[in-house]
Amino acid sequence: MKAVVLAGGGGTRLWPLSRESSPKQFQKLITNQTLLQDTLDRLDFLKRSDVYIATTKAYAKETIAEAKKKKIPLQNIIVEPALRDTAPCIGLSALRIAKKFPNEVMAIIYADHLIKNKKEFIKKLCVAEKLARDENTLNIIEVKARYANTNLGYVKIGKMLKTLDGAKIYSFEKFTEKPDLATAQKYVASGKYLWNTGIYVWKVSVILNEIKKYLPKTYKSLEKNYKDCEKISIDYGVMEKVEKSRVRIIPAELGWSDIGTWEAIHDELTRNKNQNIVKGKHIGIDTTGSLIYGNKGKIIATIGVKNLVIVDTPDALLICNKKDSQKVKKIVDQLK
Repeated sequence: MKAVVLAGGGGTRLWPLSRESSPKQFQKLITNQTLLQDTLDRLDFLKRSDVYIATTKAYAKETIAEAKKKKIPLQNIIVEPALRDTAPCIGLSALRIAKKFPNEVMAIIYADHLIKNKKEFIKKLCVAEKLARDENTLNIIEVKARYANTNLGYVKIGKMLKTLDGAKIYSFEKFTEKPDLATAQKYVASGKYLWNTGIYVWKVSVILNEIKKYLPKTYKSLEKNYKDCEKISIDYGVMEKVEKSRVRIIPAELGWSDIGTWEAIHDELTRNKNQNIVKGKHIGIDTTGSLIYGNKGKIIATIGVKNLVIVDTPDALLICNKKDSQKVKKIVDQLK
């Protein structure tokens, strides 16, 4: 199995630490390593020559530097000629792998997600690989939808088809990308929907055929005219259109989050909502439930505050209520 780590996103929802110039996959948000480095460590059950990183020209230099630290071969860095979202990126990656390994299975992994349960992650990837090899299916490793998140895709699962190496395999009913709040609330309440993690496992030949079928112009442009590819995600471009019988759902308890907001980071890293998450120097009196990321060489002191996000960088300072951290993107839009 080949793993393709997608590291070309320019996320700004974690401003001011994550910027278009150096997005969250290159930031030390969770551990003392960058998210990309953490992701590559999670794939250490594979040979380094079996791990690829897909990125864009803007982040090529930084990606190469990160790859060297983890001994990923330079030839395994796939640089998109232009930013065209995940469908073209995955297509280009599949095409590159198919040239040497036409019958190989590829896994799609995001560089900027949090996965706490590495053992479960590896187990379910191996199960998905077996399905891909034996049944030529499009396999998705999904997690329970814990609350109504409008920034994620949702998958409706069908009946259980079988178990494989102790893992339950389900049929696929429906895919919905980023529903509105009312719809997301209905999905969560029903218990029939899972969050789409974007962790896909399929043969390179299979996904290339699906892209050819549903995005024919993009397929023709992958090799020589990449800039002509339609700018569209794999979810909108392919997964919402595929035949249901072609897809398998593998639920997993990954401890997964796309860590798309500061509130999400706080919630994922704390045992209770009153705990503080601190990076840098902080002195607090009567301070609870807050996330405080400091700038090197500066002390942040807080008195009598609750549920705040404080992120200090050399050129910007963010202070907001934790529950309003999803509005950070509006700040970025105003700055633009």
